[in-house]
Amino acid sequence: MRQLGRFKGCLAGGAAGDALGYPVEFLPASAIFHKYGAGGIRDYVLRRGVAEISDDTQMTLFTAAGLLRGAGGTGDGYARSLMLSYRDWYRTQTEPYPLPAGPRHSWLVNVPGLFSCRAPGNTCMSALAAGGDGTMEAPLNHSRGCGGVMRAAPIGLYFGGAGYDPAQIDRIGAMSAALTHGHELGYLPAAMLAHIIARISGEGDTVAGAVNDAMAALPAVFPQARHLERLLALVGLAAELAGSDTDDLTAIRRLGEGWVGDEALAIAVYCAVRYADDFEKGVTAAVNHDGDSDSTGSIAGNILGTSLGYDAIPLKYLERLELREVILEVAEDLYRGGADGQDPAWESKYVAMTYPGPAPSP
Repeated sequence: MRQLGRFKGCLAGGAAGDALGYPVEFLPASAIFHKYGAGGIRDYVLRRGVAEISDDTQMTLFTAAGLLRGAGGTGDGYARSLMLSYRDWYRTQTEPYPLPAGPRHSWLVNVPGLFSCRAPGNTCMSALAAGGDGTMEAPLNHSRGCGGVMRAAPIGLYFGGAGYDPAQIDRIGAMSAALTHGHELGYLPAAMLAHIIARISGEGDTVAGAVNDAMAALPAVFPQARHLERLLALVGLAAELAGSDTDDLTAIRRLGEGWVGDEALAIAVYCAVRYADDFEKGVTAAVNHDGDSDSTGSIAGNILGTSLGYDAIPLKYLERLELREVILEVAEDLYRGGADGQDPAWESKYVAMTYPGPAPSP
């Protein structure tokens, strides 16, 4: 069931939800509706002629690059490759472009447009300043912030439908988030999102079916997790509300504001299940609320984009999307999954890290 359109839809859809929600991330719903009208924000706010992505999409791209680096002949396992890739992202937030000569762990540091601070999460920044090498067994902190789940979608894409044990995918999802977020509710939502994306992209599940499968699977994968029950209850409530006649804002307020991982995933699940056939309705519901609009929009966009495919994303969310060419190229690389002899740029991307990035559209 692996289809390029699902891969492109996942990353571009997540970026679209991110870019739509980023301008209203810190506004209460009342202010959003006052500024943008009764329907809330539905169209991009352009800056410098583009819809800017935030740290959510930046880190999602570095997740993808870390996975591909792990398969690119460097000899590092996925945990180390992801850690090194996230450290490179940290450099884009703290150092000017271009970086001085020296080791690089992701070709994305050669893209000038990624050297932009877009409200990076405090936990991600402090954890990466400390090395970004946390584990579930030896956490760096006790953060349950949403910075671990909002970047995890590429894991489900990369491993879904590729012959991996679903439990292994879940554990890699959790591991990727635990590098920076030590609380169970900081990393278990990443495991669940990876599972959902893998089921949709690799097995062709519906959104609701993928969510149900994830809820049934995680207790066996993380039998000792003390806080998993809360995550399952909240995501279960999200799925229940999606089938009710509760209005979107009321439903989302019952789930939280999205600043923490379990709430961010639950809000995205609610929007993606309720509007499983309509990308625009799903992502607009996901950003028009009181909380972390870009993260909830990004995760909902990941899920809906995977399910519906790239061609189902309205053109207005693609035309002015910042770094669209980079996003789509990374999606294509994830779909291929490794060098196949047809792309001479592959070694320069994921082994030498010298690739400068795709040329922007004229």
